[in-house]
Amino acid sequence: MTATPHRRATGASTATARRIVSSSAGFSRICSAATGPASAQRAPFNDAGVTMGHWHLNSKDVEANKKILVAMGGTAIKPGDFEIVNVPGINVFLHLRPGTPPATGGTVDSVINHVGFLVPNVQAAVTKWKEAGVPVLPGTNGRTDQAFVMTPDGVRIEILEDKDQKEPIKHHHVHWYVPEAQMPEIQAWYGKHFNAKPGKRGNFLTAYIPGAELAFTKTDKPTVPTLGRTLDHIGFDVKSMDETVKRLEAGGIKLDRPVATAPNGSKLTFIHDPWGASIELNERPGPL
Repeated sequence: MTATPHRRATGASTATARRIVSSSAGFSRICSAATGPASAQRAPFNDAGVTMGHWHLNSKDVEANKKILVAMGGTAIKPGDFEIVNVPGINVFLHLRPGTPPATGGTVDSVINHVGFLVPNVQAAVTKWKEAGVPVLPGTNGRTDQAFVMTPDGVRIEILEDKDQKEPIKHHHVHWYVPEAQMPEIQAWYGKHFNAKPGKRGNFLTAYIPGAELAFTKTDKPTVPTLGRTLDHIGFDVKSMDETVKRLEAGGIKLDRPVATAPNGSKLTFIHDPWGASIELNERPGPL
């Protein structure tokens, strides 16, 4: 039997409300740091004023996760009171504020099943990472151009190979698992609302925004929304929050919370897609 997507309830639970408040509490501090020297160069905005921004992990062990991501090639930064690791193309927030409930699970069984990086040589990277204590798993069906890293908090990271890539590592994709019949629907949804360009990789449908391939794979198993999982949400940076919100609301999308504005003019809000992926939208004066 084909599974139906899990759609988030319109009423925020107490846990959800606490998570939203805690996100707002640190918003001004982290946004004020965004005007300093850039640690990460985000991809240019597309025609809709959208580019990939971040993953947010509800980390129970920030230091363990930071150690893994730094060993893989990331750089630890700390704007305000947020712990972040920048891996080229993505900022990974490692943060569980006091009062936020512990994550209810990792990425497996969530609608976002895993995320992915590219390296020039998977086996060379695997050898180096294992020596540094990174928990590496082999590729599917003996593939040598693929590997996986599973973080202590259960975030599954796929590693793929691009022999022409110059950087040692960079962000590549975010991967949804949805019912097969709905793969064209989710691809079209991201195309409509974020001008993500449709494509295909193997058996996957894809939608590309600057800095990230959004990939969609079929599943017959039920999935749960991302909110409250270790990978709590992903983030898109937007060129203009006002224009983005106007476009989304015209398309029938309701904000999960009102837009918050920091003293420096940075803006933040949240939405979710119909399949349960939580998305933070940020207008920043510059990259973190």
